[in-house]
Amino acid sequence: MMYGSTHSKIDLAIEYQAQVPALRPSIRARRANITVKFQDLYGFTVEGNVDDVNVLNEVREKVREQGRVWWSLEASKGVNWYLQTQLNSTLKSSLKFSVLVNAITLKRLIRKGIPPSLRPKVWFSLSGAAKKKSTVPESYYNDLTGAVEDKVTPATKQIDQDLPRTFPGHPWLDTPEGHSALRRVLVGYSFRDSDVGYCQGLNYVAALLLLVMKTEEDAFWMLAVLLEDVLVNDCYTYNLSGCHVEQRVFKDLLTKKCPRIAAHLEAMEFDVSLVSTEWFLCLFSKSLPSETTLRVWDVLFYEGGKVLFNVALAIFKVTDLFSFLFFHFDFS
Repeated sequence: MMYGSTHSKIDLAIEYQAQVPALRPSIRARRANITVKFQDLYGFTVEGNVDDVNVLNEVREKVREQGRVWWSLEASKGVNWYLQTQLNSTLKSSLKFSVLVNAITLKRLIRKGIPPSLRPKVWFSLSGAAKKKSTVPESYYNDLTGAVEDKVTPATKQIDQDLPRTFPGHPWLDTPEGHSALRRVLVGYSFRDSDVGYCQGLNYVAALLLLVMKTEEDAFWMLAVLLEDVLVNDCYTYNLSGCHVEQRVFKDLLTKKCPRIAAHLEAMEFDVSLVSTEWFLCLFSKSLPSETTLRVWDVLFYEGGKVLFNVALAIFKVTDLFSFLFFHFDFS
């Protein structure tokens, strides 16, 4: 039969359609093999395939949409409208409706992500860092760092060793200027709180705070409020007692919320704290992309240390879901 006939055209169409699904995976595979490198909003190099970039662009567009919401609220409610959400005893007794509405709105907005341009001032206000700074003379930070600049202690020695290990390759942090700024923040705090001094892990936290807050002094006060008010006590002291308590609590939560994963890890005789301790000490700054980590910190500075448990559980729940799909469905 000649290919020009109607019947032959239908046969060819059916044959072509049958081949299309087989072509799509190969196209996806080629896309997956194309590696793209670029810098994120905070200067970190991100590496992924084309699909990863598309997902990141979608996330960034949602962040831009959130930014428009924040700016609209500032225009209608005032520049510092979010400061009116603090429910002190007087407001609680009066049950002022507008304050309650603002509080609910703010919590929802923060969970969706604070726009990067607003992040420094929102963090500084809502975390309590601004209030903490206001209790000391304005020259406190400069006086402190100037007084301890040439001091040598076990903490300063460890800090000097960790500076080049902190996000190596970053275009600003991994430079003499970046090292100097990070050193002043860490050394300054080691003298402010001798019980903490310096603990490995704080270098990553302080470095990310520097990138967000833009100034050393603001980063210092954010570190102070984080260690003194937001997180569990004694997380970074010499014996890490607070961190050990957190790990025991997290193991119990994992057993309750993700029993399949917990049972599997127990059968392997794998101690989950070998992974989760770094998550809690570095506040996910070494484990998640910077933009994801800062979304976690948005909520952390507003809702407190419980957020770390929720994020750690979420990671294991995602792992549990993928393992379930892998073992119950044939993806070949």
